[in-house]
Amino acid sequence: MKKTLPFFLLVCILLGSFGHSLAQAITSVEIDNLVERTLKTFDVPGIAVAVVKDGKVIHAKGYGVRSLNTGKKVDENTLFGIASNSKAFTAAALGMLVDEKKLKWDDKVRDFIPEFKMYDPFVTEEFTIKDLLTHRSGLGLGAGDLMFWPDSNNFTRQDIIHNLRYLKPVSSFRTKYDYDNLLYIVAGEVVKRASGMEWEDFIEKRILQPLGMTQTAASFRRLKDKSNVIDPHAPVDGTVKVIRRDWSDVANSAGGLYSNITDMSKWIIMQMDNGKYGNGKQLFSEAVHDEMWTPQTIIPVRGTNSYNTHFSSYGLGWGLVDVKGYKQASHTGGLAGIVTQVTLIPELKLGIIVFTNQQQGAAFVSVTNTIKDSYLGVKGIDRVRENYDRVLQGLANAKKITDDIWKDIEAQQKNATRIDNSLFTGTYHDQWFGDAEIGIKNGKLWFTSKRSYLLNGEMFPYKGNTFIVKWVDRSLDADAYVTFELDKDGKGSGFKMLAISPLTDFSFDFQDLDFKR
Repeated sequence: MKKTLPFFLLVCILLGSFGHSLAQAITSVEIDNLVERTLKTFDVPGIAVAVVKDGKVIHAKGYGVRSLNTGKKVDENTLFGIASNSKAFTAAALGMLVDEKKLKWDDKVRDFIPEFKMYDPFVTEEFTIKDLLTHRSGLGLGAGDLMFWPDSNNFTRQDIIHNLRYLKPVSSFRTKYDYDNLLYIVAGEVVKRASGMEWEDFIEKRILQPLGMTQTAASFRRLKDKSNVIDPHAPVDGTVKVIRRDWSDVANSAGGLYSNITDMSKWIIMQMDNGKYGNGKQLFSEAVHDEMWTPQTIIPVRGTNSYNTHFSSYGLGWGLVDVKGYKQASHTGGLAGIVTQVTLIPELKLGIIVFTNQQQGAAFVSVTNTIKDSYLGVKGIDRVRENYDRVLQGLANAKKITDDIWKDIEAQQKNATRIDNSLFTGTYHDQWFGDAEIGIKNGKLWFTSKRSYLLNGEMFPYKGNTFIVKWVDRSLDADAYVTFELDKDGKGSGFKMLAISPLTDFSFDFQDLDFKR
C-alpha cells in the first residue's frame, strides 16, 4: 500500500490540475451528433463550429448547407457575417491607438469629432471614447437603428452622427445598460480620425493581415472571394427561406465583418494569449487587453442558473460573466438571417465559435452551452431541448398576439362602418428618421418611408385611431402599430409606432419615432 499510494495521489493531482476539463471534454463525434440534431430541431440550414483548447484548434467543421437555393455544403472555410462580434475588433482598433498614444480611453469624443452631439448638452461634453463602447449612454435599446436597419436607406455616417442629438435618453448617463449600435458607428469614425485610415482599412491592414486572417474582410462588399459564402435564411410565412442580404456599410464598425471559423480561431487564440500572436508579437498591450476584459457597465443577474453566474457586465466589445467560478468573455451577433456566437473561458484556454445561417439564436446557444458544459462539468441538462421549449413558448406567445390582432382586423373589415382614410393622409416628419408619406395606393391606406425604402406597406384599421402596418417584405417580420394623434378637426396631426410581436428584432426601434404632420 505504501508503494501504490503516492502513485494514486499523483494521478489524482494530475487529473485535478490538468485533466479535469479534458476528462469531461466532448468529443468531435459528439459535437457532430449535437450539431446535426440542432440543425433539425431549429430548422437551420447551415452551422459552422470551432473549438479551441490550449492554443490549438481541436475541432473545426461545417454542417448542413450554405444556401437552400444551391445546396452547397458548409465547411470550415465558409464565410458568415459575424455581425456584432465585429464590435470587439473596433474596441481592439481603439486599444491599439491607445498603445500608440494617439488617444486615451477617457478622451472626449468631441476632441476627435467636434460635431458630435447628444440630446443632453452635459452628456455631449462628458462623453468619452470608452463611453462609445460600453452601452451606458442613456439611450434605449437599439435607439436609432432604423437609420441603418433594414439597409435599404440613404442615411450616411454623418447623418447618423448628426441625428444622435434628436434621440431622447431613457435613463441617466452611465447608470444603465442598454445595448446600442450607433455609438459603435461613432467609434469607427474615431478610429478613422485618430489614425488617418478608414475603419475598414485599419481592421484589414492592422488586425486581419498580421493575424493571418486572409479570408476575412471588413464587410461583405470587400470580400475578394465570394465563392464560399452563406446565404441568410429566415422563416417567411412559416417556412424557412433564403432572404435578402441586409447590411448597410455605414454600420460596419458595429457589425460588418465577414469571417469563418478558421480565421476567427486565430482571433480568439490571440485574445486568450493577452494580445500575443505569431512568435511573440503583440497586437495590443496586456494593459489594453485587461481594460477590454474589465467590467465597465453592470448588467443585472436575476434568478438562478445552471452556471452559478452571480455577476454580469459589459467590457469593451465583450460581455463578461462568471461561469462556475471562471471568467467568461463572449459576444453574440445578429443580422437578418444570420446569427453568431463567440465564447472564451481564458482560464481554461477554451474558445467556442458557432456561426449559423438562420436567425434562430437558440441554435448557437444550444451548441455553445453543450460544449461548454462538458468542460465545466455541468451534467444532466439537454440544452437543445431546454432551448427548444423556450422557443416554442415564445413563438406561441407571439402567435397569439398577432392572431388576435388579425382577427380583430377581419372583424373590422366586415363591419359596415367605413373609415375616411383622407383624415390620415399626408406627409409626416420625424426629427431623426425623416419623412413618411401616408397615402392612398390602389384604394388602400399606405405607409411609405421616404428614407428607408423597405418600410412600406398597407395600413389596416385596428382600434380607434390605431392602425396596423403590414410591410410588403414579409421577411422583415416587424409589422407595427401606428397610432395617430388627431387635431381639433379630427385629422391626423402626428403618429407614433410600436412593433407588434415581442419577437421583433430590437433594431426596428419604432418606439423611438415621433412623427408630426
